[in-house]
Amino acid sequence: MNKLSFFAVVMAAVAFTSCGGKKALPPVQDAETIKIFDQQQLPSGVKAALDSLATAYCNQGLMPILLEGKSGVQLTKTEKQLKPDYLLPPTAADKAATVADKYRMASALSVDTRIADIYDMPVESYKTTIARLTGETDDLSFKVLENAAAVYSTSQELYDTMKAYGRSNFFWQLATASLVEELYVMAQNTEKYITVFDDQKAAGVAQRTALVAEATTFLKEYDDEATPLVQAIEPLKAISATTAEQLKVQLEEAKAVIAEVRNTLLKL
Repeated sequence: MNKLSFFAVVMAAVAFTSCGGKKALPPVQDAETIKIFDQQQLPSGVKAALDSLATAYCNQGLMPILLEGKSGVQLTKTEKQLKPDYLLPPTAADKAATVADKYRMASALSVDTRIADIYDMPVESYKTTIARLTGETDDLSFKVLENAAAVYSTSQELYDTMKAYGRSNFFWQLATASLVEELYVMAQNTEKYITVFDDQKAAGVAQRTALVAEATTFLKEYDDEATPLVQAIEPLKAISATTAEQLKVQLEEAKAVIAEVRNTLLKL
């Protein structure tokens, strides 16, 4: 499916959908005090496109590797003894200098927190670091998360709240960073992680990539901070699998590229 037709399908598919119930949004007067992105500069067509892309993205749900049990990763006691050595250490947060850096790092670390938890690794230092990073963004949107470390969730509720606070552009920082980190984790142990994908879920990985690519391409015309996201996603478009077996092969072939993208995006 080419880019234009894919986008047309996305726009049609999300016209009457949402990601679930919403809590009341904060008062506008409170939101105005921390608004840092002029959403009014966006043409109405671009606003509608970004809203639709965000809805389509969160409708994808969590990446299967972030789930545990029958619908996700299942580890034996022996496997849990073999702790992954490819996760970011919490100290990687020291590399995050700008506000955009902090969003990306918090999102990537949240993915690794979930993987560490599945492997029964200590996660308190991760949670403390993520709380610090999100606090340093001065973004009250994160208050809608019941679990502050679940930044990777990129839910409709989070997007709507970030939009109310004038932070909708940073939603795509979160989405891009979590996607890249998820791909990186999967590429480190394809034999294990591919077991949580059927063909439909595997095809969803390419759809996530296409949605992020589309959104960040729109956004970069109005937000300079989106340019690194466009550059990060471009080489990942090669991941276009429609079956689990194809996904496994593509992740293995792109392993080095994914690692390079991760290092560049997170400034490691």
